[in-house]
Amino acid sequence: MITGIGLDVCKIARMEELLKDDRFLSRYFCPEEQEYIRAKGQSAADTMAGIFAAKEALVKCLGTGFADTKLQDIVVLHDKYGAPCYELRGAYQMHAAQRSITSLHLSITHDGGVAAAVCIAERAEK
Repeated sequence: MITGIGLDVCKIARMEELLKDDRFLSRYFCPEEQEYIRAKGQSAADTMAGIFAAKEALVKCLGTGFADTKLQDIVVLHDKYGAPCYELRGAYQMHAAQRSITSLHLSITHDGGVAAAVCIAERAEK
């Protein structure tokens, strides 16, 4: 059963500027994400914008906001085919468990200078 949906967009040009700021990277992205972003070379800003939008989409999906949490606890990983997925840690893992969420689905796209992400949360039917 679907229990939540979140959508977010992020301008890639904004991330191009912030990519130069290591403080921004370390504040919002965990070490695995930082490594993944930096490894993308010319498309690093596109990737960074997509991951940032994915984090925002999850927060909207859960309805939790950012209070008393840190965005590094929402980790966006990629499987061997490049498909994105979430790994929740800390407060976000707790928020998902409290809502009985059993799976999260994530899709990210980039086009026309914008990255977008959608998150869908499911829980088992009772």
